[in-house]
Amino acid sequence: MARHRGKYDPNNPLPYELSRSRIENFVQCPACFYLQQVKGIKYPSIPGFNINEATDVLLKRDFDTHRQAGTSHPFLIRSGLENLIPLKDERFELWTQSLHFGAEGRFNTVHEETNLKVGGGLDDVWLNTDTGQAHVVDYKSTSQKSPNREITLDDWWKASYKRQMDFYIWVMRRLGLDTSDVGYFLYCDGDRFTDKEFLNQEGAEMQFKMTLIPYESDLSWIEPTLFKINELLQSEQCPDHVERCEYGQFLSAVNYTQQLNSFN
Repeated sequence: MARHRGKYDPNNPLPYELSRSRIENFVQCPACFYLQQVKGIKYPSIPGFNINEATDVLLKRDFDTHRQAGTSHPFLIRSGLENLIPLKDERFELWTQSLHFGAEGRFNTVHEETNLKVGGGLDDVWLNTDTGQAHVVDYKSTSQKSPNREITLDDWWKASYKRQMDFYIWVMRRLGLDTSDVGYFLYCDGDRFTDKEFLNQEGAEMQFKMTLIPYESDLSWIEPTLFKINELLQSEQCPDHVERCEYGQFLSAVNYTQQLNSFN
């Protein structure tokens, strides 16, 4: 099936596919978004975070056991949330496939007003057996550098985490699920201050402290952002980089250096 993805083609009538991370790129710096989506200039690549991916896989495996059994996880029960069970839905496995988000049956929706197909990949969804609503769940991995420091969503850079949760709740609702305003961040915190042995004769075992953070979503920014994205995709002029954009700072420094060299 033909799809419209990669470099934007204004003559292609098919919905243009944008992942949640590409939308975040626009929020962070419209100029970087424009260069990548309209001009086809790729971001510098970085290695994947394999340890983070491993914790995601292991968490999902544990919750999948209870998904099949229709039971709450002991961690949730101990947290006083025995009313939450992993959602069992025939579409769920496809919804976790972030690299194929735009394909048929994956976690996406078409915003008709802008002809944008937007989506991503879920970590998990828990069903509230008291309310019948679904709660979007996002797994996060970290390792606190200070002992006994509480994990919160207050750090400035975690605003992107909140927008991710907002966006997934918005998509869930457009897919027809009764989805709660409240999502959950499940944090795995690699404990570097533990007294427990790390390396033993059979291997190494890292201890993780777990923190569950409820988050009240804000969906008000999503549709206005999609309209702004659509407007920029139609533009023939790249906007300026935002002041905090490190790529923009790098390019400005390069241009300045080249100008200096031209006078030598």
